Amino acid sequence: MRDEKQLRDIATKMVVKGKGILAADESTPTCSKRFDSISIDSTYENRNEYRNMLFTADNLEEYISGVILFDETFRQSTTCDDKIPFVEYLTSKGIIPGIKVDKGAKDLAGFKNEKITEGLDGLRDRLNEYYDLGARFAKWRAVITIDNDIPSDACIYANAHALARYASLCQESNIVPIVEPEVLMNGSHTIETCYEISKRTLNVVFEQLLLNHVMLEGIVLKPNMIISGLDCDSQADADKVAEMTYKCLKENVPAEVPGIAFLSGGQSSDLATSHLQKMNDKYKNDMPWNLTFSYGRALQHDALNTWLGKNIVDGQTSLLKRARANSLATLGEVV
Repeated sequence: MRDEKQLRDIATKMVVKGKGILAADESTPTCSKRFDSISIDSTYENRNEYRNMLFTADNLEEYISGVILFDETFRQSTTCDDKIPFVEYLTSKGIIPGIKVDKGAKDLAGFKNEKITEGLDGLRDRLNEYYDLGARFAKWRAVITIDNDIPSDACIYANAHALARYASLCQESNIVPIVEPEVLMNGSHTIETCYEISKRTLNVVFEQLLLNHVMLEGIVLKPNMIISGLDCDSQADADKVAEMTYKCLKENVPAEVPGIAFLSGGQSSDLATSHLQKMNDKYKNDMPWNLTFSYGRALQHDALNTWLGKNIVDGQTSLLKRARANSLATLGEVV
């Protein structure tokens, strides 16, 4: 039976001011690519060591409210003599453990260059198992591509429907769903086009959430920021990004949602922090929900390149420095 109070309480804790979510849910292939960049073999043991370096950083809980885990990591433990399961260790620090449950974006049949996220089959049973193992929130990512004549209505509706079914199943299992409809940065589109596609996507997503009886007070939205395509000749500045992102969210995200935790989406670490700070500084007195971060690469990049497989303390120092900068950004402040 859905415990609405528990869902509201957890969702609120996930997006509390001054804290954000560490996305450490990279699949093994994605993690392998990152390890290749620093010439480290992507073995089970090395991935365990890397996640251990991140999670055991002193006072990480001052800046991080939750961590999204991949299934492999969810079942791993700290590398200390006691070998404490990561889920148990994070919980002991007051950090909420979460789990990525989608099975990845696959080609959408009949629609060239568009994707549909899979993973609904068997999801109820998987969610119940993850809850018993300590997960209190989950994540599902939908991918929307901007190009000539796309995204199609079919792609947006199919992904929105999948997100809504996933969210409803999560709440049935008393797991808070992170709803992530990502409009990709890839392409030569303008910031205005990103705005229009993001607006269209959010409208359909919330339509489907309501149709599927998802309690909005018990979700966290994880959207893209409104930015120019990576290959666009005219790159909007940080003030424009903040203005258009906030406008899009204010007009399309219901006030019942407790918080919005942005994805970084390929932005540099500095830009992701700067954009978040500008929004919270400029609009902090007008927000019906909290604005925070759910960054993966934008939180981990500095730590990964400092760690290099051996420099544990230096890697943790880099992680904490970046986490603190984003923590301050949620308050509209700078380091």
